[in-house]
This record gives sequence, C-alpha cells and structure tokens, in this order.
Amino acid sequence: MGTVPTIERAEEIVRTYNKEPFHITHAQTVGAVMGWFAAQHDPERVDYWRVVGMLHDVDFEMYPDQHCVKGEELLRSEGVDESVIRSAMSHGYGVTDTPHTPDLLMEKILFAVDELTGLIGAVAIMRPSRSVSDLELPSVKKKFKDKRFAAGCSREIIEQGAQQLDMSLDDLITETILAMRAVEADTTD
Repeated sequence: MGTVPTIERAEEIVRTYNKEPFHITHAQTVGAVMGWFAAQHDPERVDYWRVVGMLHDVDFEMYPDQHCVKGEELLRSEGVDESVIRSAMSHGYGVTDTPHTPDLLMEKILFAVDELTGLIGAVAIMRPSRSVSDLELPSVKKKFKDKRFAAGCSREIIEQGAQQLDMSLDDLITETILAMRAVEADTTD
C-alpha cells in the first residue's frame, strides 16, 4: 500500500519523468485547477485533488503510446497510493488502454478539464495580455469551434466531460476559466 504524496512530492515525481517545460506547466496547471474545483466540491481534500491533477500525465512525455498504463507502473514504483493512481489514470478512459472509468466527481472533473485547460491556455496566449485574467467565454467558444486551433485538445473529450458532469459546455468552460484565473492570480501575487 502506497502513500498519498504531498504536492511537493507529486511535483518531484512529475519532474522525474518529464523534462519539457510544457508538460511540467500542464501538470502544475491541472493540479491547481483541480484544487480550485476541490475547494468548491470537497474542501476537506483540496491537496488530494491537487496531487491527482498534478500526477495525471506523469507518463505522457516518455511513454505517449502507453499513456495511463505506464503511468500506473511509474506511480507504483514511486510508492503512490492506489486510490491516487486509479483517479489520476481514469482521465484517459476511452482514449487510452486504462481500464479505470472516471466515476468519482473528482475523476469526472479531471477528465473534463485536462483537455480544456490546454485549450483555454492556448486561447489566452493569443491575447495581447497573454492571460486568462481578461478572457471570457465567447473567445474560448470561438476557438473551440475552430478544429485547427489547438488541434491536440480534443473537443469531443471536453464535451463528453461536460456531459459526465451534467454541465453545459458553457458552464464548464466558464468554471474552468475562473479556476485558471485564480491559479494565475496566485502565481503572480
């Protein structure tokens, strides 16, 4: 039986298997966004949600063809608790070979926001401010419809995530923008 790593330890694990700044930043962003959502839905376990978000793509840089499968192996070798592994790897259900379905609210949110944070981040850096602080829903929706823009961000997964959460796409995007604003404000203070 493993342990639930601290946020700092989770970042160390991510950095062990990821060297590209993009992948590290993505892990930090998704972890922080998950923390924001936890504060709304599960305030007793904010750090737990953050750790799950931080570790979700631990294997992607080194093992993209074994994503969410190799991640289980890597996280077990790092002594990570099975509940964290299961939740982190569930975000790849239906897209990778992971058998873990996103059943818990936390897992459904991770499934939905993983791709969405990438899309919102791509929209933000195209703006003069290069920030989510002044980003609004219509700008994201416009780019969402353009399949060539941030083509690696699956619109189908984002839509499926909204459905799993029983949220409208607009509400999911708006909530994720708010989460990313809070994250950005915390890192610039």
